[in-house]
Amino acid sequence: MQIPVVRNILEANARIAADLKNFFAQKGILVLNLMSSPGAGKTTLLERTLTDLAPQLRMAVVEGDLQTDNDARRVAATGAQAVQINTEAGCHLTSAQVREAIGNLDLDGLDILFIENVGNLVCPAEFDVGEDFKVTLLSVTEGDDKPEKYPLMFHISAALVLNKIDLLPYVDFDLERAARHATVLNECISVFPVSARTREGLDDWYGWLRARLADKRGAA
Repeated sequence: MQIPVVRNILEANARIAADLKNFFAQKGILVLNLMSSPGAGKTTLLERTLTDLAPQLRMAVVEGDLQTDNDARRVAATGAQAVQINTEAGCHLTSAQVREAIGNLDLDGLDILFIENVGNLVCPAEFDVGEDFKVTLLSVTEGDDKPEKYPLMFHISAALVLNKIDLLPYVDFDLERAARHATVLNECISVFPVSARTREGLDDWYGWLRARLADKRGAA
């Protein structure tokens, strides 16, 4: 009896996600679903990105957490629009939650919408939230075998941000090994070694964002 229930949940989520994709396409908004384990640095990466690209792009963030609005307040401090979703016990965001959240944002003239998913390397990979691309963050304070352990997350992501590379001298993490395992799972994945703290490597990440936005609007 459980299998039809699970399938119904996924199908309902997919229908709303498809509607969101059409809506964002009409608006010309690039939508990115940021996923990682807790503490990988998604919010810090967003703070840097929102601050550095503010003169060129109009951006907003949907923040997903079990509790608190801490991350949304950090994002809002950059001057970007932010709305918080608290999932309580939920381990991922759903398309229905995102649909409700964007009603609190001014989407006219928006260039990029970031959806910062709940910190989890399993559940968020299963649920489309209307994004154009999934982006996975992996910090060097985690194991470089994470792509092997959580293959779906890396298989479906368009980009892998290897964060906190400023800590490489102090941890046992092999950048090449992590990137190699990710590309075995997804030969098209773009890999960006960065430090959101020092800004090292962020120019390549920013270039990827600009290119994806241009691609989306060029295809419209």
